[in-house]
Amino acid sequence: MSHDLSAPAPTAPRESLTAAPAKQASTRRDPYFDNAKYLTIVLVACGHAWEPLTHGSRFATAAYLTVYAFHMPAFALVSGYFSRSFDMAPGRVRRLLTSVVVPYLVFETAYTLFYRWAQDDPGYPLSLLDPWYVMWFLLALFIWRITTPLWLTLRHPVPVALALAVLAAASPELGGDISIQRVLGFLPFFVLGLTLRAEHFERLRTWRVRLFALPVGAAALVTAYLVAPWFSASWLYHRGSVTGQGAPNWAGLFTTPALFCLALVLTACFLSWVPGRHLWCTALGAGTMYGYLLHGFVIKASRFWDWYDRPWLHTALGELAVTAAAVGLITALCSAPVRTVFRFAVEPRMEWMFRRRDEVPSGRAAKDA
Repeated sequence: MSHDLSAPAPTAPRESLTAAPAKQASTRRDPYFDNAKYLTIVLVACGHAWEPLTHGSRFATAAYLTVYAFHMPAFALVSGYFSRSFDMAPGRVRRLLTSVVVPYLVFETAYTLFYRWAQDDPGYPLSLLDPWYVMWFLLALFIWRITTPLWLTLRHPVPVALALAVLAAASPELGGDISIQRVLGFLPFFVLGLTLRAEHFERLRTWRVRLFALPVGAAALVTAYLVAPWFSASWLYHRGSVTGQGAPNWAGLFTTPALFCLALVLTACFLSWVPGRHLWCTALGAGTMYGYLLHGFVIKASRFWDWYDRPWLHTALGELAVTAAAVGLITALCSAPVRTVFRFAVEPRMEWMFRRRDEVPSGRAAKDA
């Protein structure tokens, strides 16, 4: 895949490819981006697993707030980086349909059926315009990607995207269909990813930046610990306008840019420490979409069947056990065997649905048609 989180990573930096043939350089994976994708999905899984622990643990709440301040922005930014070449060409539209639209339809239906069964609620509605739980991201990714050509034509796309996010935060009447608040709230990070190049990531991976990232990360964690008793994580979800947090509309003019800057700084700190060499987990970066779509069933099962009712889970040792379980779960779900089993739903080929390349009008023939 070349345009989503389970896509082959971009080529390695130029200096590592100078002796490689051009054809090999164009297809070579850069382990840095595979590592980044894997570590990002690990943070997503940990954040979801920690949520029930935040009700009784200040430290768990601090870790939760810190991760939620940047993990989905990082997810969106990396998605934007892999979407830079999307231009509505037939092959890329086909890829968009099979890697985003079809999985959305399949898993939105599967999650609805799962809820009906687990909650004994056969009447629970299936609504493709109201994505359930983690499915909002695929709907957002579809909207972001089909608008990519528009963003790439603008001279200053990031400020425009940020202005839309501010407008969404200040507009309670915008509604919740197609998760529009989240689509616009995380849009600036996707658009920023569209503008980035490999050299921008190389600049982050210097020891000067890495050493600077340590006190910044520590300060973020300490700050989260201090504000944990009164700060609501809902500010970081971008699920609605600021009025839902008890703030006036005009507050969105300030809170949205502030949260954007905070997420951007923490994302840069996170990316600066992503290893650039092949590790045991590097290959798992190609399966992040599998982990993202599948782990929600386990997370929701833990809520439906009260797995967190065990008192020992709310001790320090229990919190570590939950974290280890989340890391192990998402690692397994990104593995090759799981990808083989679920490829029909996450990456269907669907050759029967599309015309062959030699049947697609191009050049003069397309113009005449």
